Amino acid sequence: MNLQEIIRKHALSNRVQYGKANGKAVLGKVLAEFPDAKNDMKDLIAEVKSIIKEVNSIPFEELRGLEIVKTKPHKKSEMALSGNPSGVRTRFAPNPNGPATIGSGRGIVVNAELARKHKGKFIIRFDDTDPKTKKPLPKAYDWYLEDCEWLDSKPDEVYYASERIEKYYEFAEKLIGMGKAYVCFCSREEFKKLKDMKNECPHRGTPAKENLKLWKEMLDGKYKDGESVLRIKTDIKHKDPALRDWVAFRIIREEHPRVGKKHIVWPMLDFESAVEDHILSVTHIVRGKDLMDSERRQRFIYEYLGWDYPVTLHWGRVKVEEFGRLSTSEIRKGIEDGKYTGWDDPALPTLRALRRRGISPEAIRKFILALGINENDISISMENLFAENRKIIDPKANRYFFIPEPVKMIVRGAPEAKVKMPLHPSFKERGYREYVLKPDKGLISLSIPEEDAKNLEQEDEIRLMNLFNVRIQKKGKGIIADYLPQKNLNVPKIQWLKNSIPAEILLPGGSLKGICETSCKDIQVNKVVQFERIGFCRLENKNDRLVFCFGHR
Repeated sequence: MNLQEIIRKHALSNRVQYGKANGKAVLGKVLAEFPDAKNDMKDLIAEVKSIIKEVNSIPFEELRGLEIVKTKPHKKSEMALSGNPSGVRTRFAPNPNGPATIGSGRGIVVNAELARKHKGKFIIRFDDTDPKTKKPLPKAYDWYLEDCEWLDSKPDEVYYASERIEKYYEFAEKLIGMGKAYVCFCSREEFKKLKDMKNECPHRGTPAKENLKLWKEMLDGKYKDGESVLRIKTDIKHKDPALRDWVAFRIIREEHPRVGKKHIVWPMLDFESAVEDHILSVTHIVRGKDLMDSERRQRFIYEYLGWDYPVTLHWGRVKVEEFGRLSTSEIRKGIEDGKYTGWDDPALPTLRALRRRGISPEAIRKFILALGINENDISISMENLFAENRKIIDPKANRYFFIPEPVKMIVRGAPEAKVKMPLHPSFKERGYREYVLKPDKGLISLSIPEEDAKNLEQEDEIRLMNLFNVRIQKKGKGIIADYLPQKNLNVPKIQWLKNSIPAEILLPGGSLKGICETSCKDIQVNKVVQFERIGFCRLENKNDRLVFCFGHR
């Protein structure tokens, strides 16, 4: 194997493992295998860059067909905490303004697994204290709990921050009394100017007694939305502007879907979460590194009140190639604009969409746990998840024919034929699909896929799968073909159906309408099957036609 082949091998392996090949990682692997390459580092680096660019441009679904690729998962984390503590209390704290996504699934599975590993408790706490910008979606509360159970991560305790607002008021008043919080009447723009210059706002020095009075006036509704906020007093000259006297409470007169108009003063997430983690005796916080600033802000509260901050672990950002960065607000807008049919649209990365597509919870758990807990940012493809799912469902999924956009084919001169096809080629004990084709006046009428019909030319020989060979004689609205007695297998193979039932396969961004085998009527709703030449599909409903949802190939 020459140097270019070595580089390509490691680039492909790195691409499959992490979704996008990384130059430094590939270079390290190449030098470990071929140390002499360091003698000309300039040319080596240029070659690595060139090959990585080419490898990263290959559609992910095509990588599995390259023999040089050895698909392997990320090194699996042991999901154990240092010191092997017992009685661990972890939490996942979503804002239920939409359903859980694959990213949320990571928070659920990892925290539940750590609690289980260390004989502790896993908590779900809904951080639903923003009734306006990220207004909770009432159905999402139950959706999250359903998803937790589906992922074998049922929480031991469930809390709703919106129902515990008075607890946050108590701690706010303690901090005000200690001179560690104050009511600020600066506009957002005014305070930013002062903060950026490391200057105190004119309200920072207000005595604690006066601040308590102003706080009560906030609660009593004396001030308009945005007119005043409660700030945590930190270091106004702190090198990080985000930590300078941050907002803990603001006024929002907006009806909350869970508690109505009971409150007009709402805690910011950093304050609510800090207090809740202490009240609920959370021992370990495991979350994305993008929330490190939140921890730094919250530590001021813990220091003022004499609390010990929980142990924190962070993971890096994960970019899913097929979705990029798709926020809950973007998904909601897409639904409102008709781009998506709902929160479970097959094109979305929500757990509800993945479940609808027939992705097994076991595959999602393995996919998530394989990512481990480290702060490296990675880019992955859904193909990694599909590879895990394929291992689980391939032995279970029975095989059937689905003909999209069927075109009629008349076969002349064919004898009566009996067809016996196994439901699964590796488990023939499950049974067979059996069909008898009887000629009517020497003709047998079949249906084949429109796409195959388009590519057929006169005198082409093809094999109707598991049946017999035919030669194309005429094309028009339909196709006329002559039966061939010889069994030549070295010709294109095409699916066909004699008797059929209407069916549709929902795809990300569209659908396939067609027909499927009559034996499909025995498939149970929610069952995953494999349509040959199409992929794994889950049966969604049975009405005037069978409707399936496409999973993956």
